[in-house]
Amino acid sequence: MAEPLDPGRRRTALIAAACCALPLLPHVPPLLALLFVVTGGIGAALRHRPPALLRLLLTLAFAGLVLGAFRFAIGRDTGVAGLLAMLSLKPMEVFSRRDARSLLGFGLFCPFAAFLQDQGVITALLAVPAVLGVLMAWGELVPGAEPRTLRKQLRQAGFAAVVAMPLALAGFWLFPRLGTPLWGLPDNAQKKMGLGDRMTPNEWLDVLVDDTPALRATFPDGAPPPEQMYWRGPVLSDYDGEAWSRNPFLEHLPLPPATGAGSAIRYEVTLEPTDRHDLVLLDLPIASPPGSNLNGDRVAVSEERISTLRSYTGFSSPAARFGAELGERARQGNLQLPPDRNPRTRALAREWAAQTPGALALTRRFLRMVQRDFRYSISVPPLGRNATDEFLFDTRTGFCQHFSSAYAEFMRAAGIPARVVTGYAGGHRNSVGDYWVIYRKDAHAWAEVYVEGQGWRRVDPTAAVAPDNILDTLEDRQLQQQGGFASQFLGPAFETGDYLRKTWNDLVLGFNAARQKTLLRPIGLEEADAAQLVLAFAGGAVVALALTLWLLLRQHRDRVDPMVLAWRKFSRHLGNRTGLARAPHEPPLTYAGRIAQAVPAAAGPVLALSHRYVAWRYGGRDLPPADRDQLARRLREYRLPRSPAA
Repeated sequence: MAEPLDPGRRRTALIAAACCALPLLPHVPPLLALLFVVTGGIGAALRHRPPALLRLLLTLAFAGLVLGAFRFAIGRDTGVAGLLAMLSLKPMEVFSRRDARSLLGFGLFCPFAAFLQDQGVITALLAVPAVLGVLMAWGELVPGAEPRTLRKQLRQAGFAAVVAMPLALAGFWLFPRLGTPLWGLPDNAQKKMGLGDRMTPNEWLDVLVDDTPALRATFPDGAPPPEQMYWRGPVLSDYDGEAWSRNPFLEHLPLPPATGAGSAIRYEVTLEPTDRHDLVLLDLPIASPPGSNLNGDRVAVSEERISTLRSYTGFSSPAARFGAELGERARQGNLQLPPDRNPRTRALAREWAAQTPGALALTRRFLRMVQRDFRYSISVPPLGRNATDEFLFDTRTGFCQHFSSAYAEFMRAAGIPARVVTGYAGGHRNSVGDYWVIYRKDAHAWAEVYVEGQGWRRVDPTAAVAPDNILDTLEDRQLQQQGGFASQFLGPAFETGDYLRKTWNDLVLGFNAARQKTLLRPIGLEEADAAQLVLAFAGGAVVALALTLWLLLRQHRDRVDPMVLAWRKFSRHLGNRTGLARAPHEPPLTYAGRIAQAVPAAAGPVLALSHRYVAWRYGGRDLPPADRDQLARRLREYRLPRSPAA
């Protein structure tokens, strides 16, 4: 028969399980999270195990709810929610010590699963009480363990965590790492990558309100003006009348040289995971970071998928030009249009091209029209088959996709090569850490037009009608306008939080296989291989285990009563001064008698102190705290006379 669980230990185990659920709760839909919390609370309040049939029905119902919430898609998000659902039902059957141990073991999977979803500092902080709570609860479930105060439980759990830390750190820094994680990219990261290989005027609405960071950039030599902060991503050259997409043939053309670059801007980027190959660089990049190459559209393409944080150094020049000589295949690719779309746009483009020849003159005329007659808004109705006609002649309202797509199609209809470029624009300067944060909502689309003899030139028609929406964020403007509490407290609080996240990224998440290979440079290994890292890990593990053993021995020593430690010091002093060491089996009074015979002048105090110690240690004599402290101090401070005659 299972050993019953008393209410105090059951409460400790349930609290530990609740702490385990905390890191995972933010990663499930809010309504499901609320349901799980309520269910767990009801289970904790029960005094008896519900019938098995009821528990089975609840399990099936929760499984159906989880699958329905994720549209019956089997993946990591669904699995995480299912894990949390089962944990919320578990308290209903925790009424024995075996049940409590099962609950704690199952609960530990939750913080582990949370790290598969997010490896940020918040998740790490939420995992700390989970681990400590499980250690505290498990200590109470040890057979024969007496109930302890909360302070003693926390102290023991904290010590266990400290003992495990040296080996954990050795494993983190030195155990050979894979180039990419075994589990790939979390599902929620894939959903938020923002940029893609395809763009339509009606997309990106979800991205434009996504305030999670896409990248962070530091400018060691000073940041460029905000109007030059265009972060170049995929270039879209193919157009089918509905969507712009990448042209693999044009991307694989030889890289056109950059001219007129002048002095380059150097900056360091930390890019969030995207599971793509594109590196985001400041427009216009003049060099590719290590492990990547610039394609024919001057987009940096990584050799490996960016499934973890990626840090790299970029060199760019906003004044640079490229592609002065456009090949015939590239020219035709950037002029192609579907033959049966947007007749009004085609007619207007041909008319203006005849009246205003030249790419730059025609661009200026188009931008004047946009600035005068158009309005920026993300609340626009979806467009139909002739989307550009409807935008230019009817709605005249849209956001960056509408403006960049309409301009590129207009210029192509006028016989001038043009294309769409996607990326990010603007950003927010973090004054706490002196770096720039570019959010996913800063995703932007602009255009490039080909100017004969000069090459590709950036044109941003959206900036002509709403520059603040491009180079500034809505939150920045609100804080500037509100002033007072918002600007003085909220802004610094958000910046401090992001700075902590950046520091965590740099020290922990950014420590990848490439950085690990350089860890042994101080001892002469320029780039350590797997075998050398294994040897380093073995050495680090030995040191870590030695430190762990020292901590364990120190804890054991610290548990010895101060009076016993004082007697040991007293007897060591007597042995050192007389040469008569105390044998391990020798009783205190027998040893004191030997010392009294060897040093008659010290017989009185030595015997007196020894008798008082023996009475307390073995005679059951209880001493008041003041007397205990006095006796321990006299034992520690006693000194033999220098000679028997003294």
